[in-house]
Amino acid sequence: MLPYVLLALSIGLELFATTMLKASDGFTRPLQTIACALGYIGSFYTLTHVLKYIPLSVTYATWSGVGLVVTTLISVFIFHEGINIYTVLGIALIVVGVVILNLWGNVGH
Repeated sequence: MLPYVLLALSIGLELFATTMLKASDGFTRPLQTIACALGYIGSFYTLTHVLKYIPLSVTYATWSGVGLVVTTLISVFIFHEGINIYTVLGIALIVVGVVILNLWGNVGH
């Protein structure tokens, strides 16, 4: 249970950092730039502890897949960026891949 809580925390920190990356406006806004850096540092630090319990392939697929999906939602609903059918299809394929890795990618561990 703890590894998945840490993975969720790492994903949350990465999402925060990515949002701050956009808000930093090319690193011209100091507070958002610092928040971005701290978010990424925290995310990677937490991710190193997750890797003690969950294989790298499953961890990274979940971390990046969930991050990509939620980042896309943030870009649409907070930053009002566009989305099309190909974006939705691509995200659906990523979600399917992450689910498959989580269900069967951990075999033998």
